[in-house]
Amino acid sequence: MTRAADILHVTQPTLSRQIMQLEDELGAKLFKRGKYRMQLTDDGLFLKRRAEEMLALAESTANAFENKDKDISGEITIGCTETDSMIYLAKRMAEFRDDHPDVSYKIHTANVDGIKEIMEKGLSELGLITEPVDTSRFETLHLPIKDRWGALVRMDSPIAGKTAVHAEDLTDQALILPIRSEVRYTLEGWFKKSFQQLNIAARYNLGRNIAVMVEERLGIGICFNLFSSFENLRFIPFDPPLETGSAICWKKDQIFSAATGRFIDFLINGQ
Repeated sequence: MTRAADILHVTQPTLSRQIMQLEDELGAKLFKRGKYRMQLTDDGLFLKRRAEEMLALAESTANAFENKDKDISGEITIGCTETDSMIYLAKRMAEFRDDHPDVSYKIHTANVDGIKEIMEKGLSELGLITEPVDTSRFETLHLPIKDRWGALVRMDSPIAGKTAVHAEDLTDQALILPIRSEVRYTLEGWFKKSFQQLNIAARYNLGRNIAVMVEERLGIGICFNLFSSFENLRFIPFDPPLETGSAICWKKDQIFSAATGRFIDFLINGQ
């Protein structure tokens, strides 16, 4: 408490009093107080997260005003899920920055639900999302690349030699599946009746750890083909094929900074 008071240039009793007043105002305990340390309660952690969101939004707003009279400049915030369409988007980002070198990007990686949440809060202006997803509150620009579903397996897996994998090949295997309910329905349509009998070893929301889990023999990963750089693993596409589209989205009726507005026009019109 003393160190925090020094940073804020107030006395320690003043800071203690302000915290108690805030707790009274919110009707919640923010700290667990011990003899030598203080820890945030669950309510304190919630308030900390909201405060960080408000500070980030304030900073973004200030930057937009600071740069509004300059040539196209400023920071464009984009929430991106894991998809091959990131290759397409990254190329367009680089092309746009070649024309506007004072523009920079802030990328937040999350699953689709997380991206929609930060867009609703104003912490990200654009989102790169994969389908299926409810985009009724967003404008969408569908991208030309589709992600193909398949099985990520170890090279010593009994199905590693196949050129395509069928639902019956996976019925008796331990599987690692996505968490999102919308994706579950898509996979359920592909697996059909066998879906209810699947041996599910784990579920995931982002794919960065799938390869590790597959490599350590937890199960076969059901995912997009994003892991070709792992020597001991092989991606086998589904048969019949199952593909997922992707899109860039932004909130309807939103007023953007000059940089973001110009970037959206660039994505739509190519200029």
